[in-house]
Amino acid sequence: MINVAIDGPAGAGKSTIARRAAAELGFIYVDTGALYRTVALNALRSGVENTKNPEEVIPTLTNAKIELKFIDGEQHVFLRDEDVSQAIRQNEVSMAASNVSSIPEVRSFLFDLQRNIAKNNDCIMDGRDIGTVVLPDAKIKIFLTASAEARADRRFKELKEKGQDVSYDVILKEIIERDNQDMNRATAPLKQAEDAVLVDTTEINLEESIELMIKTIKERL
Repeated sequence: MINVAIDGPAGAGKSTIARRAAAELGFIYVDTGALYRTVALNALRSGVENTKNPEEVIPTLTNAKIELKFIDGEQHVFLRDEDVSQAIRQNEVSMAASNVSSIPEVRSFLFDLQRNIAKNNDCIMDGRDIGTVVLPDAKIKIFLTASAEARADRRFKELKEKGQDVSYDVILKEIIERDNQDMNRATAPLKQAEDAVLVDTTEINLEESIELMIKTIKERL
């Protein structure tokens, strides 16, 4: 099986770019961030008040029945048979996902699920620690990034288009906080694998980023 590991900070466009690249190459796309978001959503729905607190979060794993299903080539994530693919995209869930992802027991809980998918499929998998921890032997590793300002601007425009009342300054602050949290956590921190190719999309648009990603992968296949 051919596995492509894509890591990078929040808001770098990993999901959108990886999904399009996977469709072009005939691979399945695995958004591991969706799995952490689902754990976070389950914790919030279970009444967890502090998603940084392992003592509150770990007990909720016992009823976190999470499945990935590929419907017409698109990944859908299910929590106890409910399709939560949209519910996990709320801002509240984003920050909670970053919190729960720093808990070793949560990472262990999702580790086998991610590895089994990669073992049985040609796939592009994205996240924070795919090339360094989950798929250290992946054939191709890419670290996808962009400046915090560029990522905040893209997110601001995306949410505005959806009719949400948001502040660029608040989004930028959240992205910087998320970067700091992801890079400095004790377990599987966000970092570029030694054998990963750096792809920086700060100065290019989405379509150019997708083309660059596909070109980078094809050159290494």
